[in-house]
Amino acid sequence: MKHQHRGFARSDRVAEQIRRDLAEILRSELKDPRIGMISLSAVEVSPDYAHATVYFTTLTDHSAIAEIQKGLSKAAGFLRVQLGRRIKIHQVPELHFKFDQSLERGIRLSRLIDEANATRGGD
Repeated sequence: MKHQHRGFARSDRVAEQIRRDLAEILRSELKDPRIGMISLSAVEVSPDYAHATVYFTTLTDHSAIAEIQKGLSKAAGFLRVQLGRRIKIHQVPELHFKFDQSLERGIRLSRLIDEANATRGGD
């Protein structure tokens, strides 16, 4: 049982290392204007480490998300090569980028709660 837990912890550590290194590469080495200012919120690595889903957030308007996604997809090969130079694992995973809506959803829920509380204040 301990062995399985250790494997799970390792995949979490690998995912977090990928997230940190990719964030640094995006900030310092990628020059695609479509990408702009994004934050990498999480990385999920497949059990065989062949694929990594990278979740990103942005504060730009919704219309820019498709362009950001295109820029990230186009840069995926470059990012993977750069990642391979920084991280020492048997196989550098193929990168897949997805917009993380959880931040946006959280802001919207907070706003709804604030509005509900404001209307209740009159009771």
